[in-house]
Amino acid sequence: MGAALNRALRDAAAEDPDVVVYGEDVGALGGVFRVTDGLSREFGAERVFDSPLAESGIIGTAIGMAMYGLRPVVEMQFDAFAYPAFEQVVSHLAKMRNRTRGAVALPVVVRVPYGGGIGGVEHHSDSSEAYYTHTPGLRVVTPGTPADAYSMLREAIACDDPVVFLEPKRRYWSKEAVELPVRTEPMERSVVRRAGDDATLVVYGPMVETALEAAAVAAEEGRSLEVVDLRQLSPWDDSVVTASVRRTGRAVVVHEASVFGGYGAEVAARVGERCFHYLEAPVLRVGGLDVPYPPPKMEHLHLPGVDRILAAVDRLQWESEWVADAEGPGVGG
Repeated sequence: MGAALNRALRDAAAEDPDVVVYGEDVGALGGVFRVTDGLSREFGAERVFDSPLAESGIIGTAIGMAMYGLRPVVEMQFDAFAYPAFEQVVSHLAKMRNRTRGAVALPVVVRVPYGGGIGGVEHHSDSSEAYYTHTPGLRVVTPGTPADAYSMLREAIACDDPVVFLEPKRRYWSKEAVELPVRTEPMERSVVRRAGDDATLVVYGPMVETALEAAAVAAEEGRSLEVVDLRQLSPWDDSVVTASVRRTGRAVVVHEASVFGGYGAEVAARVGERCFHYLEAPVLRVGGLDVPYPPPKMEHLHLPGVDRILAAVDRLQWESEWVADAEGPGVGG
């Protein structure tokens, strides 16, 4: 995935001289995850360069560059490092196009490596997607595969809206047999990664691979799970998820972020609204624990894994059977 993102940045910069790439250590070093490796040498220090260690300044200058016709692609280096820039994002980046009645577009891509799974500490492993999806005016997308990483980043750079591009850092080393360049489904479209009949796993970003592993284990046990990858979190087109849940009758939403107030709450609410009469059990959520991100040796207890996902699927089956028994003869007098 890291190589796919690198290629996407390289191809976008080669095709459009208005694309500039910068952030902390993205120039000479090539980024802490080497996603921008070699770009400064190829395109020069005027188009790919290091910024000061000032995230608010990174976003502020990107807004100014975009107003003057450039297409900045900036990196926040780590999820929690982006918080000093949050005021710029929500007060200006997200609002400028609406504030000017569409006269001033801000084609800025904010790359944010996010999530855990790398043995990082608390300021390097946040899942901050809900902060951004709660902000109207931003597009928020997150790839779950290398092919999507390339295609969606190219699409994000070409978009005239500001895009928060969340990169699941634990998946930088994920591999996929794909020939680049590639164009996948448009980023606003959710996709079915694995078809199934018994329940729907609704996932995105780092949890796509985990959900597919869970579905494979479930298949060995005779259960058929459908895996839906949301891809774009906001604005969200819920048509694929709705169609899937109406067919399976059960849904589990899985994400790394803490469950309380997480993005899964919006998905669960929307599924409940759209699919109420089709549901055979309540919509369940599986996520990180409601605690600050733990130290590396406890990370595996915090992050959702195959066992916790399958335990939720088991609970769905139990809930379905309980509802069926409760609706049997004699209930309600």
